Formats: sequence, structure tokens, C-alpha cells
Amino acid sequence: MAGYDSAPYQLDPREWPSMVCEPPGPRSRELHGRCTTYFKGLSSQVKLFPVAFESGRGCTLTDVDGNRYIDFSSGIYVTTLGHCHPRVTEAVQRYAARLMNCHDFTTEIKTRLVEKLAEILPGDLSGFQFYDCGTAAVEAGLRVCRAATGRHEFVSCFYDFHGKTYGAVSLAQMRSPVYGPARAPGFHMVPRPDPYRPHWTRPDGMIDTDRYIEFYEEYLDRGTAHQVSAFVLEPIQGWGGSVMPPDDFFPKLKDLCEKHGILLMADEVLTGMGRTGKWLALEHWDVTPDVVTLGKGLGNGFPVTAVAVRAPYTESFERISASSSYGGNPMACAAALAVVETIEEEGLLAHALELESLFTRRMAAWKERYRIVGDVRCKGCLMGVELVRDKSTKEPFPEAGTLVYRKAFRNGLAWIPAGHILRMSPSIVMPEEVADRAMTLIEEAIAETERELL
Repeated sequence: MAGYDSAPYQLDPREWPSMVCEPPGPRSRELHGRCTTYFKGLSSQVKLFPVAFESGRGCTLTDVDGNRYIDFSSGIYVTTLGHCHPRVTEAVQRYAARLMNCHDFTTEIKTRLVEKLAEILPGDLSGFQFYDCGTAAVEAGLRVCRAATGRHEFVSCFYDFHGKTYGAVSLAQMRSPVYGPARAPGFHMVPRPDPYRPHWTRPDGMIDTDRYIEFYEEYLDRGTAHQVSAFVLEPIQGWGGSVMPPDDFFPKLKDLCEKHGILLMADEVLTGMGRTGKWLALEHWDVTPDVVTLGKGLGNGFPVTAVAVRAPYTESFERISASSSYGGNPMACAAALAVVETIEEEGLLAHALELESLFTRRMAAWKERYRIVGDVRCKGCLMGVELVRDKSTKEPFPEAGTLVYRKAFRNGLAWIPAGHILRMSPSIVMPEEVADRAMTLIEEAIAETERELL
């Protein structure tokens, strides 16, 4: 295995970022206006900055007006190896010309992929099924849990996000009547530990993980029908703001699940496949889930997701009508295998952890230097910065979040807004010099915003 070589991913600092006009430029505005005459339901980041992108290469994006950006979002946690990675592109092109789809019949490329996944994933995760989006993988994971346990209930956590179909939405908060009058029967929610905003603390003021586990124990007894199939959660919250758990949480949660015969289902669509410097984020806490969903970075932009289960439960797939129209097609399998092999051969897990050191150092200085920076967190190339009006009250500061996002975007950083929380997910191929430049763009936006608002 070779070590990380930054040369293929390096940028000329005189050219990146480079803004030839203030975004969104005239061509972006024209295209956006035409498109949105018909295309509806845009994300918040597009509404805040409606640029039209033309191309991407590595950790960069170029819009139709010629503005050049450093990409600090990887699409939306997707292009973990950067845009148009030549190895992934070649793999997809090869199978697009050879065999696009043969339903769930066996192919050599699918065989090689499942063998490789069984090799790299922790423990005895050795049963797989493929899908084309994260939500479909989550829904299949729920069915697998029910088939494996013979139970029908699920427990999930406040502010986690699992997808946009009925079962996946029922695992998360339901604020809009468009989802129906209630979550699906048998779905329960509990608070999860957030070290910055804890529900329970010890006398020393630190988060009390044991109290969360004690609450879960009581809730299982009093709030459910004693038919809980699985505890489902994100190892690190994505949409919720890159919230990291305390280090003792997942080992204790796993013990609780085993005590009650409940499966631990980890939704690693966002956090898996190298995003945090491990194949699975749960590896940071030496925990192997019973069921895990993978996606986003698995195909580096090509739509491929997966459900993986531990050896004792692999036959549960046979009972859920697991196959899908597009899951496991040869192009998808080729893309995913190219991603895994590239991460291995280029030493990118180690590089993601090297970038974590850089990001952690830079963000720790922000917390000390700026009054509006309340909390910072980082695992590999997954980061969050929480902006507050007052550090003592921790009151969220969404106006600051919007301003920081817009200022940095205007200066050439494409990234993700989330109210008062800044979310960042650069590609794990990003050279340190480029990462440092991106962090400077964010810090300048924070400093300017603080001067304006306080």
C-alpha cells in the first residue's frame, strides 16, 4: 500500500479559488431562473446561493460564469475522493459500455465488491445487499432487523436524519403535516448525548452518559411494547450539525442492546467509507454494529448504497424481498470497488486523520478567538462549528450562520449551511495546503461576521 501523494490533487494557489464575478453570476442567474420554472423543492444551500455549476475536478468546482471554488462539502458528503476521480470514472465508463443492468444476477464485479467489503469492514459484517439511495438502504435495514428478531419496534434519536420515505422519516423528527398525522406505529424517539448541549450532567458539569443509558433502560420498560427490534442511529449526526458522541456512549449502548436482545443498527450512509478516517465511524469506539447502512462516499457520486449485516443475521435478507431494480448493477459495483481500492492503495484513511489534526488545531483557535464560536468538533473530514450569541447561554445564532456561509461562498468556498451550525465535509484526498486555505476563508468570514453583528 502506497502512502498519500498530494501531487495529483494539488492546486495552484493563484488559480483556486478565483472569482471572476460575484456569485451568482449572470449565467448562473439565467440558468437558475429557467430551471426553477419547472424544477421545485430546492435545498437551503441552493436557495442561499443559487449558482449553476459546470464542472468539478478533485476538490474543486467551477461554475458556469467561470468562478473557481474549493469544494468543502463533497456535494453533500458524497464525493469523498473528490470530483471525477479518474479511477472511478474509468470503472463506470468500462461497465457502461459492457453491461449496465442484469437485475440481481451474479456478476464478477459484484462478487469482487462483496468480497472486498467483507475484508475491510470490522467484525463479522459479511452479508450484503445493494440499493441506489440511502433511504432505500435504511428501509431495507429496518426490514432486516424485524426479520432477524421477530420484533417490530424501533428506537431512534432526536435530531438524527435517516431519509425521506415513511419508515426513514418515522425514525426522525416530523415537523411538517406532509409526512402524515403521526410517525409509523412502533417507532420511538429518545434524546442522544450531545456533549455541548447535554440533558444530564455530572456534578463536575461534564455530560453524564450513564444517565442517558438509564433513561433508555426505563423507556424500554415503560414506553415500548417490549418488541424493540433495533436501536437505530447515526454514529455522528450529519443534518443535526456534526454532533459527536462522548467516547463512552457507544460501548455502553451496545451493552444495553445486547442485554435486551436488541440489534444495533448504524446509519453510516454519511459517516462511512473513510469520511472520518475509518471505514466505519463506529470503529473509533471499537463497536461493530449488527446492521449498518453505507452510501454517499461508497460510490463517490455514483448512486450506490448498501446494507451490511453480521454473520448471524445474513439469512434475514432471504425473508424481506431484498432485491431492487438498480441495486448492485455492474456500473455501481465498479464505482464502489474503485473507491475502496483507491482508499486502500493511496493511504487515504491515514490522510483523513492527518487532515483532522489540521482542522482540529485551526478550529480550536477559533473557539478561543471569537465570541460567536461556541463549539467545534471534528472526526477525520467531518466537522461542525456551532455559532452562538453568547457563550454562557449557548443561544443559537442563525443569522451569523447565514452570514458566514454567504461570505465564505462569495470568496470561493462551496460548502453546507445548517442554521447556526457550519457543516464541513471536504474530500479525503485534499492536500493540507488546500485544506488550510479553505479554513482561512472560513475564519475570515467568521471574523467579519462577528464585527458586523456584535
